[in-house]
Amino acid sequence: MWHYFPGQYMPSYQVNRALTQAHYGGGEFAEILEVAADIDPNNRESYNEAWLKKGNPVYELAEEFKKNGHYISARRTYLRAFNYLRSAEFFMKLGHEKKIPTYLKAREAFLKAIKYFDEKPLQVEVPFEGSFLPGYLFKPTGVKNPPVMVMFGGLDSLAEELYFGIGQHLNERGIALLAMDGPGQGAALRLNNIHSRHDYNVAGTAVLEYCIDNLKDEIDTGRIGIGAVSMGGYMAARCAAFEPRFKVCMIFGAVWSYYQVWAGRPATHPLAEIVEHIMDADSYDQVLEKLKGFTLENGVAEKISMPTYILHGEDDKQNFVEHAYNLEKHLTCEHQLEVIPKGESGSQHCQIDDFTKTFNMYDWIAERL
Repeated sequence: MWHYFPGQYMPSYQVNRALTQAHYGGGEFAEILEVAADIDPNNRESYNEAWLKKGNPVYELAEEFKKNGHYISARRTYLRAFNYLRSAEFFMKLGHEKKIPTYLKAREAFLKAIKYFDEKPLQVEVPFEGSFLPGYLFKPTGVKNPPVMVMFGGLDSLAEELYFGIGQHLNERGIALLAMDGPGQGAALRLNNIHSRHDYNVAGTAVLEYCIDNLKDEIDTGRIGIGAVSMGGYMAARCAAFEPRFKVCMIFGAVWSYYQVWAGRPATHPLAEIVEHIMDADSYDQVLEKLKGFTLENGVAEKISMPTYILHGEDDKQNFVEHAYNLEKHLTCEHQLEVIPKGESGSQHCQIDDFTKTFNMYDWIAERL
């Protein structure tokens, strides 16, 4: 991974994340480097402000394109604004006065962008325990009733972000993407106050049944897969284990035990406050206690029955590669484990340093779905 800030992993990782998404319309290289130049890696607030300093004027530029009827330029510019504002919101503390307004502005930028897509995504609201899980159905152009991958992100990530790379690669292969904000993610967390849970399969089944009941005119409801990225490696596996109607499982970064991921981290970890938030916990100790349920041990992995692909980087510094090897050892279904070797581009967490290393995964999914 390219370390813009030598010795500073997390801010460097986030710069790499934006640069990779720029390939798919989520940024412009020069603009991202301008942001990075304004970040003091030892000052969390400078990170937030640097992204706001870029995201706000890019949003206004998109508004100007729209006002003048230049809708293609508006679409592309709104998408950049979304990702810059998403990046600004990511590390804002929970009580930060700009956190929710920044999130809402980012989401609004994305909603304005998709109005001008050639194949306009369908917004969905999946009923869930007195509220709903929001999402987007991205369909491949010219394909009638395509198969679909239901996908969750990771940690508190946003469904919109799944469009940049994952959605486009699936659509190119004739597969629709139903990008969802699950419990503890995106609008489900920020607006609907739905927190994460170890039995993520409850959400997975709710989305599957919504597809069957409401999207039969849009997709092939007999060919629905499940996938997720980062912390979602646990979520996808858990959904697959307890919902055999999914036809394929895509684990984009394995998580054997999310408790193991966090047990070795201090309470001062830059993502610790986010984990406390998604878990609705009052302390770090309470987080660790709740995370003990987030495991594929005790026969959970063995329940996965559909073809399953695991992609992991050997240099992954967030979820160590041992998680992938542990999961693979316990699978009894048809499966493929691909580990990007240490030292190669793409060997970092969720291949954020080289998305071309995900191609085998999408091809494998397409062949089976």
